[in-house]
Amino acid sequence: LVWLLVLSLAWLGPALGGEDKDGEVVEEEEKEKEEDEVLSDEIKEENNVLVLHEHNFARALSEHQLLLVEFYAPWCGHCQQLAPAFAQAATELRNESSLARLGKVDATAQTALATEFGITSYPTLKLFRDGNRTHPLAYTGRMDTQGIVRWMQRRAGPSATLLHDTDTAAAFVSSQDLVVVGFFKVGWGGWELDWGRGHGCGTDGGAVQDLGGEAAQAFFEVAAEMVDMPFGVAEAAELFQAYGLSADTVCLFKKFDERQTNFPVDPARGLDTAELTRLLRVHSLQLVMEFTNETSNQIFSAKIPHHMLLFLNKSSSEQLSLQDDFRAAAGGFRGEVLFVVVDVTGHGADVLPFFGMTPADAPTLRLVKMENNRKYQMEQDNFSDAAIRTFIQAVLDGKVKPHLLSAEPPEDWDTRPVKVLVGKTFEQVAFDETKNVFIKFYAPWCPHCQAMAAAWEELAERYKDREDIVIAEMDATANELENITIHGFPTLHYFPAGPGRKMVEFKSTRDVETFSKFLENGGTLPVEPPPVSDVSDLSPHPQGSTQPLRGER
Repeated sequence: LVWLLVLSLAWLGPALGGEDKDGEVVEEEEKEKEEDEVLSDEIKEENNVLVLHEHNFARALSEHQLLLVEFYAPWCGHCQQLAPAFAQAATELRNESSLARLGKVDATAQTALATEFGITSYPTLKLFRDGNRTHPLAYTGRMDTQGIVRWMQRRAGPSATLLHDTDTAAAFVSSQDLVVVGFFKVGWGGWELDWGRGHGCGTDGGAVQDLGGEAAQAFFEVAAEMVDMPFGVAEAAELFQAYGLSADTVCLFKKFDERQTNFPVDPARGLDTAELTRLLRVHSLQLVMEFTNETSNQIFSAKIPHHMLLFLNKSSSEQLSLQDDFRAAAGGFRGEVLFVVVDVTGHGADVLPFFGMTPADAPTLRLVKMENNRKYQMEQDNFSDAAIRTFIQAVLDGKVKPHLLSAEPPEDWDTRPVKVLVGKTFEQVAFDETKNVFIKFYAPWCPHCQAMAAAWEELAERYKDREDIVIAEMDATANELENITIHGFPTLHYFPAGPGRKMVEFKSTRDVETFSKFLENGGTLPVEPPPVSDVSDLSPHPQGSTQPLRGER
């Protein structure tokens, strides 16, 4: 038996060893194959999106005239949300045989590309044109399928349609609710066609490069960005006459309010792209908007500095009639104040808490200054157009104080370790020169606020017997302050004792020990010396220094 066992081992040993060796060889070959695939410039696709890395990126740029690249991180929730829309956009562009293609780069794996193109957040989209690697264009469109498709179409084809005569112009103007047409007189001897470049206008794929000089070029730049409106361009004398124009002008045609709004080109200053974009955005809105789910994005993206709101109950015919005077007041403030009707029983019910209101408060008026969310209220609601205009002008002139929200203070607000402040009691506590006051501004729904609640309570318990220190909190969604605007939650402000006190914002780790160090050090965090565990750890360089000390090479 022993002999048979020895023979068996003698026969099986080499075989088993051979299997191990063969397995190692196979594994090594597969690894080499994977490395070869990564090093290859072959371009693979996933759902019509080019999968790019540092070894095939140059090839992709050389093969595709217009390439929009998404730099993403696999763990990024926004990237995951964008992925289906991005793939659908890639499919639509490919199906229409567009010059434009979409690609993606895993920026966490392709660090060289991420560094080269300055990727610091995800997702970041950049457009590469004609293989130019040094000056990619930042994506400025909407993050959805149609937004991406339209944005790329404007860059793949002509950004504006050439209108030859009154018939084509009339058909174009009536084609959609909003249409923009640039009227430019040609100051040179003919058309220069630049096929597929997307820098000008054209018919059947052609693009005009120098129509009307610099003003027209500025117009084409705006057209390339404002992909939600169709743009046309005209130079025929009969079209200038048909639309009552005598000089270069950009016209916005609408199927509501005033039908044609003209923006003449200043002969001296030319056409400023930012100003034209702003004017088109402002005048593309209805004179009086209704706040709905469909219009909310338009209202807040218009960047109009003030909003005048009429809160009413649309089921009341009496309240509906107030819209006439509201509209009459709107015309004189276009571009400066956006007039909005809010139905307190409809979509507008969701915003009532922001104003400290209930449906029973309608009808009423509020003016909001958008830069700081300051709200202004008439002393007594007067819905005549003259009263509304007078009130708005007074706010714009700084003659009206903001209407500040304040909850009622709880009966035991100052008996707990954490003092509960409201708008009405804030100043008497925060501006008490005998106290060092540390205040947390929070939102009840904020998960970050909820996560630090226990630490804040523990901090207050630790200092509850200190007469010179007050730990407090205020619900910033229900209380407003005239000179302090809270932009995020939680926000922590420290008010040191003494005259001429200056508010200090706490920006560090939100835990009890860090809070305590901050308080004990008078509203700053002490600089911690670098830990030294051994003489051998000593270095001639100060911590964080990259410069040699004097005499050191």
